[in-house]
Amino acid sequence: MSYNKLQKKDRILVVDDIFDNLLVIQTILEDEGYEIEIQEDSKIALAMVEESPPDLILLDVMMPEMDGYEFTRRIRQNQNLPFIPILLITAHDSTSAVEGLDAGADDFIHKPVDADELQARVRSLLRLKHSIDERDHMASLRQDFVSRFTHDLRTPLAASNRVLKLLREGKFFEVPPAVEQIFSTMITSNDDLLHMVNSLLEVYRYEADCKQINFDKINITDLIHDVVQELTPLAEEKELTLKVNLCDENLADNEFTIIADRIEIKRVLTNIIGNAIKFTNQGFIEVSLQMNSETAEIKIKDTGSGISSEQQAILFERFRPGKNKNSGSGLGLYLSRCIIEAHQGSINVESEPGNGSLFIINLPLEVS
Repeated sequence: MSYNKLQKKDRILVVDDIFDNLLVIQTILEDEGYEIEIQEDSKIALAMVEESPPDLILLDVMMPEMDGYEFTRRIRQNQNLPFIPILLITAHDSTSAVEGLDAGADDFIHKPVDADELQARVRSLLRLKHSIDERDHMASLRQDFVSRFTHDLRTPLAASNRVLKLLREGKFFEVPPAVEQIFSTMITSNDDLLHMVNSLLEVYRYEADCKQINFDKINITDLIHDVVQELTPLAEEKELTLKVNLCDENLADNEFTIIADRIEIKRVLTNIIGNAIKFTNQGFIEVSLQMNSETAEIKIKDTGSGISSEQQAILFERFRPGKNKNSGSGLGLYLSRCIIEAHQGSINVESEPGNGSLFIINLPLEVS
């Protein structure tokens, strides 16, 4: 049985300041088996929608106090409401219909209302409503499955890591160096798997459009320095130089400010710079920042092995690991792209085999 069939009959709210018009529409639609609610006062109708959202709204354009355009705009601006199709009823020309569609309405019908046309438009909009509801329901089921699945994976992995670390430290018995190395390898493998599981969960959150982005003012230079400081030990282990090149350190702090989610942008920088360290065997990794009039441009340049044009074409796609033997699951760069695009920015790469790579991230100073 499909999701739609589990629902009760469709509920339609009709709003018009002329009671006779309400009765006409109610009579036409009740014969189709819909549950009809009528309301003359647009402000009361708006409160009804917010308290108990209907499946469809039929809305007269010309009403006192709050016309149909303003009513529609308020519905569309309310992020707490599900998608509700809105059918505008207008006695005017196409100009008023265009204004209504721009306000967020989904369709319109002219007065005097033709019964067959009204029924057809209502059926069409309800099919749209059912389709979107089912899509959202399936996305919710998928998100719930992924959340439970990743939780069930993370819990035993984290527990086994704790035990392995205790074993490596000799808490239960003396551990020979060779066995200690085996425990270290197992811990590293567990950490890699945990990272992949966490990345998978984040990817599905972005794809399901249920990822909460916490936009706030952040100092991008401070964030870059924090990431570089955390990753410097990894670079030093490979005898690589990890350096930062700011556009102008004499700029005031507020001139380095952008609107972004600090945790998510840090995730991107950590991934890109970490990859640069991972795939560079000698030379340096340089992180530079240029503050432009509308964007902050971050560049991560390395002296690694480079990336072929064929690989560049699919580098930011989901589950597209590189050909390098050390390549991961193919989630990291895809997740980075999701994060940057959620910030209305862009991420690109320029590279040639044997000549290193240059990743370019552009973030808007403000997000609309």
